[in-house]
Amino acid sequence: MAEKFDVAVIGSGPGGYAVAIRCAQKGGKVAIIEKGDIGGVCLNCGCIPSKTLLASAHIFNLAKNAGSMGIDIDNPRVNWPKVQSRKETVVAGFRKGLAGLIASNKIKIFQGAGIVTAKNKVAVQGDAPAEIEAAKIIIATGSVPIEIPSVPFDGKKIISSTEALSLAEIPKSMVVIGGGVIGCEMACVYSSVGAKVTIIEALERILPFEDEWAGQLLAREFKKTGIDVIVGKKVTGCEETGSQVKLSLEDGISIEAEKVLVSVGRRAFCDSQTVKALSLEMKGSAIKVNEKMETSAAGVYAIGDVVGTTYLAHGAFFEAEAAAENAMGKEAHIGDYSLVPRAVYTFPEVASVGENESKCREAGIDYTVSRAFFRANGRSIAHNETAGEVRVVRDKKTDKVLGVTMVGAGVTEMVATARALIGSEEKISEISFAHPTVSEVLKEAWEDAFGASLHTPPKT
Repeated sequence: MAEKFDVAVIGSGPGGYAVAIRCAQKGGKVAIIEKGDIGGVCLNCGCIPSKTLLASAHIFNLAKNAGSMGIDIDNPRVNWPKVQSRKETVVAGFRKGLAGLIASNKIKIFQGAGIVTAKNKVAVQGDAPAEIEAAKIIIATGSVPIEIPSVPFDGKKIISSTEALSLAEIPKSMVVIGGGVIGCEMACVYSSVGAKVTIIEALERILPFEDEWAGQLLAREFKKTGIDVIVGKKVTGCEETGSQVKLSLEDGISIEAEKVLVSVGRRAFCDSQTVKALSLEMKGSAIKVNEKMETSAAGVYAIGDVVGTTYLAHGAFFEAEAAAENAMGKEAHIGDYSLVPRAVYTFPEVASVGENESKCREAGIDYTVSRAFFRANGRSIAHNETAGEVRVVRDKKTDKVLGVTMVGAGVTEMVATARALIGSEEKISEISFAHPTVSEVLKEAWEDAFGASLHTPPKT
């Protein structure tokens, strides 16, 4: 006999667990169906493990460069098994904590694949099969890595980001196909710990969805650390050559490496049975939703990667808030997606929010750009982390700030402050920033947008 709930959530990633908790907080009886580990891709093979590896790589970089700060560390070494063990411990701790949080909200977890079989009905398939009836269903089934037909995954030498997070040994060489967020982050990890890394990006720059200057600046910094960047070239084929993989590029060039990480993005995933049972309207592999996160099926919502919007954990949180309100009988509309911050945890970091210069040009907006540099910031100089800059885009007609793009150490921690000021006519000089802090670079660029910067030379 089917167990009845007000809301059934399929998937426990950032969107899934967030919407489940919100619905429970609003008085709903809620079930989560999860076929893998609690926390989804973000917790288990995405955000958390990648940032943990990046943190270890960052510490190693500091140790290698400690001499320039007057600290002598003889022959620092990477203990890769310990690095991987720490990553697993961090992930396991979050997984346990999240399971406890879900349970504390009186949400029942069903372990298995959640398949919608009919309106209001979900079958749990797996070791503990079950039937669920729910007044509302929320699909949060996430995404999977995109595979290149000419370079198919084998899970050993040709890998996705999932395998890249758990390699037993540091490879001597790695080619990263794809210069997006994941590719650039993994390049930083493995280059830092000793692999010879080459990034191949088919478009004309890495981080192609950010402003051109940001990708170019990051590529220059990568080159300084030994990461080679090849842009404007497609990989046309591959073959194994003993212990290595040989990649062919469209211009006849070839390159070999022990590991090839294919990181050309992710695609939304929802099982075909659910799509068919609900007659869901799709947009490619993604479920089509309206501004309330409603699908084409009454009483069914979808959020997170499966709707193909941001492919960001905090983007899924953003959508979860709206979906929970609507599923529980209130009314809410999704906000402006451009105000969901974008963050790349490379060395140096990249972060942006709002509109960038490229989008303003495309929209025909008359805008100005102000800049401030980390090389002029006291805290950045003290830390020996002076690469990068902050740019603020302001609408000349309305005098409002439209967007901020930042490249530099620590900018992912500054982007929320930038978000809070988007659309404001307030001059940031009215807000006191502690001195010396890295965030003063944002203050300088923001003040310069209004011609009020103290430390920027006058424009001639």
